[in-house]
Amino acid sequence: MGGGESGYVAADLTDPLIVYAGSYGGEITRYDHRTHERQSLDPWPVNPIGWAAADVKHRFQWTEPIVFSPHDPKTLYFAGEVLFKTTDAGRSWTIISPDLTRNDKSKQASSGGPITKDNTGVEVYDTIFSVVESPVQKDLIWAGSDDGLVHITRDGGQHWENVTPKAMPEWGTVSMIESSPRDPGTAYIALERHKMDDFAPYIFKTIDFGKTWTKLVAGIPADNYVHAVRVDPRRPGLLFAGTEKGVYISFDDGGHWQSLQLNLPAAPVNDLVIKNKDLVVATHGRSFWVLDDISPMEQYNDSIPQQEAHLFTPAATSHTVFRSTPFGGAQGNVGKNPPAGAVIYYWLKTSLKTPDKKAASGSSSEESQATAEAGKGEGEKSEAPKITLEILDSSGKVIRKFPKKEEPPDEEEDFFNRDAASGSLPAEAGLNRFVWDLRYEGATRVAHAPLWGGNTNGPVALPGNYQVRLTVLGKAYTALLEITADPRLNVSQDDLAKQFDLLLKIRDKVTETDDAIIQIRDLREQINSVNKRIGEDPKQKVIVDAGKSLNKKMTEVEEALIQTKAKSGQDVLNFPVRLNNDLVALGGVVGSADAAPTKQSYEVFDLLNKEVNEQLARWQAIVANDVVSYNNLVRQQELPTLKVTEPETVKPGGL
Repeated sequence: MGGGESGYVAADLTDPLIVYAGSYGGEITRYDHRTHERQSLDPWPVNPIGWAAADVKHRFQWTEPIVFSPHDPKTLYFAGEVLFKTTDAGRSWTIISPDLTRNDKSKQASSGGPITKDNTGVEVYDTIFSVVESPVQKDLIWAGSDDGLVHITRDGGQHWENVTPKAMPEWGTVSMIESSPRDPGTAYIALERHKMDDFAPYIFKTIDFGKTWTKLVAGIPADNYVHAVRVDPRRPGLLFAGTEKGVYISFDDGGHWQSLQLNLPAAPVNDLVIKNKDLVVATHGRSFWVLDDISPMEQYNDSIPQQEAHLFTPAATSHTVFRSTPFGGAQGNVGKNPPAGAVIYYWLKTSLKTPDKKAASGSSSEESQATAEAGKGEGEKSEAPKITLEILDSSGKVIRKFPKKEEPPDEEEDFFNRDAASGSLPAEAGLNRFVWDLRYEGATRVAHAPLWGGNTNGPVALPGNYQVRLTVLGKAYTALLEITADPRLNVSQDDLAKQFDLLLKIRDKVTETDDAIIQIRDLREQINSVNKRIGEDPKQKVIVDAGKSLNKKMTEVEEALIQTKAKSGQDVLNFPVRLNNDLVALGGVVGSADAAPTKQSYEVFDLLNKEVNEQLARWQAIVANDVVSYNNLVRQQELPTLKVTEPETVKPGGL
């Protein structure tokens, strides 16, 4: 990208569907995305083709700066060898500077030769390459040329001053000037001279409007020249630099730099911009890249690596749900969306990773993490997890906890909307990232039971204030988390609350339903175990018959609650879904968009709630009568009695 804050493309600040774009020869075009109309607004509409740069009235490079004023959205700057300004969308232009270049005629001869010339208007030198107006002081404008000069005006162009750093080598390209978002007298310059076989990095800073400059390149390799430098708008002293070989970061206002390459391909980074909480970089030949959420960098200090653990305050998160479409999403060579949810960063001094269970050969190691408490025998002591992360609502109630309790894998779970959110919690030494999907705890899930039209996910948290609690080796760390309303949606907080309340009721009813199904199946296994134990003993026929009778009654309830014949996603095309799937499908309807539930959704919930309650009442009667009777029989034979597994009495988030 070219110099200046917007490069060679600038969107209208009052209408993003209007874009101004430049090209060589001083061409600037206004493009309307609604009508697809292209209007040429050249400040000097004389075609330079065939002419040497020394012989034309105005000199323009290929990527002339096109920059809107941060103080007046109608003011647009466009640069040649002088600076042009328009306040009427390019219908008229005013020159507000003298020639701000060296204007060396020896550098403006015809391009090409000796056989033929190539005066296309591209190979033009002695032009303004970078322009920026201070975001904190109107009419304070910096301009840098491709032949190594820096100028400043503090009165909108009436008077200009040459403030080129004395230590800056001549004839370099001032590829970018960054004006401080906090102090009008502070600015940064990125200069590069690779066309002169000088590959050294050059970054300069002034705090007195260019009277004095300091060179800031410690930590950048001597052969890695700099294209761009940007200032973080929130944390003083945090800088980013785009170089020929990647991105660098400084926490001390350029005093020291270190690589921020991560997984970024090795490529020239011609420009960077900080948009909200993300760092966006433009590479040469490797497309655009985004470093999602630089909050940890803005909060970083030198004491953090010495701490056993540190929880960074998450950036505010929009109440936005990325809803995927059935049968897959976009295909092709496209970028990825940012993480869907609240991005939570924390630092660990040492690794707390759990060793591979297979490698542990089933032994109980100190490194084992207690995420597999399900299935432990009665009286077996469970080791406390070394690291947990909890989300709390504004009242201090836990609404989600990680790591999740381990559940058996089920590839057929929810044919259309499988819950891909991982319950694992990263625990590497150093910086870790975890993404909360903004959802409350989900409903109980029946293993190997396909679902259509919905899933067992919990509802999305409402906009408001929450808290993150990280516990590491028994010590808790807390941070605030704000969920903001999605600015794209025209929906009230009251409507969102109505949706949330109904989804919570659906979740809880699904849990009651699935808990009953799990209890029934567990009791059936216990009955089968008793039958295997007594074998073919005719004296025990009364117990076998009692078990058959009990199983028959349980099956009637089970088959009303769940489609027992469905084992894979397509089975329900032959065997109709039952109440548990009816409930999750209703949840899919209610949660399909951010809106209040429809009247019919309330009606269907009332109907399903009534039908489920009837079956649950039948089940409770079976437990109170038939199970007790069966246990009385087996107790007389000194056989194991049936035990009804109790569901979790407290589930985070409203139960």
